[in-house]
Amino acid sequence: MYDYLIVGAGLAGCVLAERLATQRNSKVLIVEKRSHVGGNAYDYRDTDGILLHAYGPHLFHTNDALVFQYLSQFTEWRFYQHKVLANVRGFLYPMPINRNTLIRFLRKTMFSDNDALQYLSKVQLKFPFLHNSEERVLSQVGRTLYHAFYENYTRKQWMQEAHTLDSGVCGRIPVRIDVDARYFNDTYQVVPKLGYTHMFNRLLEHRNIELALSTNYRSLDQAIRFNKVIYTGPIDEYFDYIHGRLPYRSVIFDHQTYNQEFVQPVAQINHCDNAVPYTRVSEWKHITGQMHEKTVLTYEYATVLGEQYYPIPTSENHTLYTLYKKDANKLRSVYFVGRLAEYRYYNMDQVVARALNLYESIISKEV
Repeated sequence: MYDYLIVGAGLAGCVLAERLATQRNSKVLIVEKRSHVGGNAYDYRDTDGILLHAYGPHLFHTNDALVFQYLSQFTEWRFYQHKVLANVRGFLYPMPINRNTLIRFLRKTMFSDNDALQYLSKVQLKFPFLHNSEERVLSQVGRTLYHAFYENYTRKQWMQEAHTLDSGVCGRIPVRIDVDARYFNDTYQVVPKLGYTHMFNRLLEHRNIELALSTNYRSLDQAIRFNKVIYTGPIDEYFDYIHGRLPYRSVIFDHQTYNQEFVQPVAQINHCDNAVPYTRVSEWKHITGQMHEKTVLTYEYATVLGEQYYPIPTSENHTLYTLYKKDANKLRSVYFVGRLAEYRYYNMDQVVARALNLYESIISKEV
């Protein structure tokens, strides 16, 4: 008999398991269909001992001090500021767009912060309301930069045109007039010093937490009993697709080892041209700080098949999700949380915050 069945051993599931077990003395069973904890943040060492992220780069960044302090109980951090270059027609440019991007792309020699501000102000398009990602980018950088850096890349990555995606998708990327080349603006920019998997294992150390890997929750022995369910998987799957399938973006990851110390100048290069089949390439040692004579690069290819990694944020998909949300609201003993269960394109810190907020909501009902 368990107090809680938690479906999924990703961030949301593990945070809630830890809170319920340590703070409420609840007995928790986590069921995970994969063979490992950590969800898409899972990392491991390959046969050469190089630490890499199995499902693409996961870089923890947040302005939420409480979320950062909470996770700091379970890991030491390596402070890391992510740098990205965009490959446009064979030339590498800093991404997000900053003054150096404009200098290289516009072939300027003298170009101040004020020059960058004036250029962007001149090319920005005005919209009374931003309906989608295309309008969001056009309002920030104009048509020329949009076509070079965003249009093809967005199409390759999401298999959708930018004008079909919510404005927040491309709006997640800042635009700067100075030479700040960091990908994120957040106060805390880190990765776990010993890896994400080590952090997840620490989260699940409590004696009240049991873990069943490589297990579908629907195949559990009927003798197993539980009072409540916390579900972090795809919400449409939970309801047997009664309203139809919600679209998700998936990715094929191709990990390649090279017999040299480094290949790329930075951790990530985005490939913006349609002629290049992959969307981005990540080199892990830039992120982990690991010293090794070899290096591993991961090539990403977008696909509609395979694991559901990213909800596709369009107005049509949101409308479909609301049908499932109404069904979920009718269930008194089942909680839905996380990127797939809420069909939201959350960052990692947002998932942790959602899990902590759900925990507070749960215990408030028990008091």
